[in-house]
Amino acid sequence: MKLLMFNKSAFRYNIFFIIICLSFLSLSTGYTKNLSPRQFESTKAIDQFIRHMVQKHRFKQTELEELFQKARLHPGIIEAISRPAEAKPWYDYRPIFVTTSRVKGGIKFWNKYKTILEQANNIYGVPEEIITSIIGVETRYGRHTGRYPILDSLSTLAFAYPPRSKFFKSELEHYLLMTREEQLDPLALKGSYAGAMGMPQFISSSFRRYAVDFDKSGQRDLWESPADAIGSVANYFKEHRWRSGEPIASKVKVHGERYRLLLSKGIKPNKTQQELLDNGVVLPNGLPTNLKGRLIAFETKAGPEYWVAWHNFYVISRYNHSALYSMAVFQLSEKIYAMYNEED
Repeated sequence: MKLLMFNKSAFRYNIFFIIICLSFLSLSTGYTKNLSPRQFESTKAIDQFIRHMVQKHRFKQTELEELFQKARLHPGIIEAISRPAEAKPWYDYRPIFVTTSRVKGGIKFWNKYKTILEQANNIYGVPEEIITSIIGVETRYGRHTGRYPILDSLSTLAFAYPPRSKFFKSELEHYLLMTREEQLDPLALKGSYAGAMGMPQFISSSFRRYAVDFDKSGQRDLWESPADAIGSVANYFKEHRWRSGEPIASKVKVHGERYRLLLSKGIKPNKTQQELLDNGVVLPNGLPTNLKGRLIAFETKAGPEYWVAWHNFYVISRYNHSALYSMAVFQLSEKIYAMYNEED
């Protein structure tokens, strides 16, 4: 009987221990979270937004109320925006985007839309490999344009994500204006968790400012028209002052200790070439005069790698304000360009 009693006690203890472990695992991994879309619990902020749209842009209140009744809050979106890829070190970030499959996909894309890419380059002055690389990094050449209803994405981040609520309310405003202007159904469009849309992943404000009807169809279509996507990316870079023929970034060597004074957060070029030289940065020959740069360190497994980012690198960063992103686009474009010309 004692042995039986001991076994029962041990059994109860083991079950209790397992429950505690599973509870801890659930809390630490988020398995207990319900990530299913659901209705917004409070509509106060939505109601205020609707009044703003009615007063400023003359939307019909009843139509917006009906629209937002169909909007859903996605907890998974908040989780996704809280752990962006740009938080990774360079040695983990680079392998996501600079891959053999993306290079080969870029060659295929370039060959398929060669004439359109050449036209975009001639009109806007942006190289084919840069346009191709952007679309490759963003959506794998249009294969993955997003699975979230854009109305849900923007509403979730506007009304349930305080850290960036102001920005996403503005994007939601642009989205409703965009769909009205383009005569699109705001419930039908899908995109990324942050509301980016189409092959080039334009946010709403960028769509309204920079998207172009490059195929002359009468509508700006970034989902189904590769020509519009290509022209829109090129126009985006032109409007952000891309300089045709200038370098993007140069890998450099450094010596001494003064170069460390140049390392700081930011991407915008802020040092003359002479200032870089005077602080121990070894620059390549043949650079355009009056070209300013910024020294940036990228973390590799073998230690820091130093690059000077020039004006066009900064222009790429206007697409995504991250040095990691700009470098990934640049390096992918170089690999695409090299392989494309090898084939020729």
